[in-house]
Amino acid sequence: MLRLGIGSCRAIRLALAAAVLALALAPAAAPAGQLKVAVIKFGTVSWEMDVIRHHGLAESQKLDLEVLTLANTHAAKVALQAGEVDVIVTDWIWVSRQRAEGADYTFVPYSTALGSLMVPADSPIEELADLKGRRLGIAGGPLDKSWLLLRGYGLERLGSDLDGEVEKVFAAAPLLNEQIQAGRLDAVINYWPFAARLQARGYRPLLGVNEMAEGFGLVSRVPLLGYVFRESQAEARREDIMAFVQATQEAKRIMSISDAEWERLRPKMRAKDDATFVALRAGFRHGIPFHWRDEQREDAAKLFAILAEYGGEKLVGPSAELASGTFWPHVTY
Repeated sequence: MLRLGIGSCRAIRLALAAAVLALALAPAAAPAGQLKVAVIKFGTVSWEMDVIRHHGLAESQKLDLEVLTLANTHAAKVALQAGEVDVIVTDWIWVSRQRAEGADYTFVPYSTALGSLMVPADSPIEELADLKGRRLGIAGGPLDKSWLLLRGYGLERLGSDLDGEVEKVFAAAPLLNEQIQAGRLDAVINYWPFAARLQARGYRPLLGVNEMAEGFGLVSRVPLLGYVFRESQAEARREDIMAFVQATQEAKRIMSISDAEWERLRPKMRAKDDATFVALRAGFRHGIPFHWRDEQREDAAKLFAILAEYGGEKLVGPSAELASGTFWPHVTY
């Protein structure tokens, strides 16, 4: 008879406990034919999901789509990492960083819409050099991609880094809109829906983030935001992911041509007036990615290198190059 000492028994018990814990923490795969998608409350992705629901676009693809509403992007990332949802919307900078650190997330495009640098209609700020010495509101913090691109663009155009030449005010996007309307900021660089809301109130864009990217030689509009999921799951359930992609593309087609669809969506948009409603509709339509090919992927790699230069490891992680597999290769249009 084989006898085990106390130490050996304890080691076996610890090993079994660790195995059970690993199984408990491992992401649970959703059943075939089902996907859970996380959206942010009041975010633009919720509009697209509503169009899919209203027109039965997922069902027509034989897909059972469940949409979960979460508080913010951080909560969505946590839910994806915990296996509580299958798909979220975030940027491919995060995807590349996760892959460089050993995860297997991958990306398909959602939107090319980016933010803008906004100033009051009567502002004396007419060009980038006029920002010097001004109070600039920045959404998202010191590593915000729009802010990093603005810094790089300023270096290219002015030969100096705006980081040391403006009074920076970092705050949440809604608060920045409130602050500039109260006259406490001279300019803001904000996400496109908030820039659209300002434009509807007479504020003018001094410089768009897409223009900044073009200043670095990018020739195509790169979709920074996209649907993100695990590559291993996508390869095992390719039909489900492709069905989801088809549903989102059909939703965008409807939203690109149907004003009646936008009238139906209007209560979800929190547009207080017609000008805001029109600006949000135009902004969403402008951001629909109609092309996703080698050209866009090559420009994405260039954009990653620019952001890596200014954001460093804090932004992009251990690799200064876009990680292989960041973009799911089975979607091209």
